[in-house]
Amino acid sequence: MTSRILVVEDEEMLLEAVKMNLEMEGYEVEVADTGTKALKKAEGQRFNLIILDVMLPEMDGFAVCQKIRISDSDTPILFLTAKDSGQDKINGLKQGADDYLTKPFNLEELLLRVRVLIKHSVRGSREAEEIRTFKFGDNEVNFLTFKAKGINDNELTLTKKEIALFKLLVDRKGTVVSRNQILQFVWGYDVYPSTRTIDNFIMTFRKYFEKDPSNPQYFHSVRGVGYKFTE
Repeated sequence: MTSRILVVEDEEMLLEAVKMNLEMEGYEVEVADTGTKALKKAEGQRFNLIILDVMLPEMDGFAVCQKIRISDSDTPILFLTAKDSGQDKINGLKQGADDYLTKPFNLEELLLRVRVLIKHSVRGSREAEEIRTFKFGDNEVNFLTFKAKGINDNELTLTKKEIALFKLLVDRKGTVVSRNQILQFVWGYDVYPSTRTIDNFIMTFRKYFEKDPSNPQYFHSVRGVGYKFTE
């Protein structure tokens, strides 16, 4: 099966050069030149690798990577950037990137890193299944199938928004996630629900997964700030 790669880059000549060389290597390539276009393609299609520029119009690569990682922890992400900064590299890896290449780069090095990342992708393996499934207490949530097991072994099917919010809270376990962060990374830039909507999601999680919803062990509201998941 041909490996599929999404290349996100706003420099047209570089985008075309990378696309052409990847296609010459036998890969199927999709492209995007803004952060929002990249998200739409990443959410609507399956890729074996995403090559992601940091400096993008509308939404930078760090934000794109973080939003992708809410619902997809498997697909390798390779950052491209003109910034030769150790802090930028650390930021990229913190957002969930797998590798980092500074512009200008050697094309052969890029192709080598592409081959390595695709080869070592964990998609479909037992390790990937472990990553996709999160267990806490007697509860269990599968990020790929949206299936969950709640209190009293109740079988549940979560919505896409519920999965996105749950994963965001779990990924930042023990840390308060602000309402603005939730609005940005779960609902996106175009639709902004009320704070009450987020409260309702938290109440639903408590109903699903807390033995005593009025005294939550896992899902906490921090007044005036946001929400936090703890174990």
